[in-house]
Amino acid sequence: MRILYFFVAVVFFLFQICPGYTQGPPPLADTIACRNTPAAFCQAGVCPPTFREEGTCFGGAIKCCKKAAF
Repeated sequence: MRILYFFVAVVFFLFQICPGYTQGPPPLADTIACRNTPAAFCQAGVCPPTFREEGTCFGGAIKCCKKAAF
């Protein structure tokens, strides 16, 4: 029974030391371009009323919304 506890502890520590385990995917070029644009942000749904769709973020998965100039 002690070997089972030892095995569980070893497996737990192996998952703790995996390199890059807590890091997300690297940022994509379109996301960086959207975030560097003034008054722009990434939105998963429809852009708010005073914003317009400027491009994409995360490889085209969501929209880049920018403040509309009137």
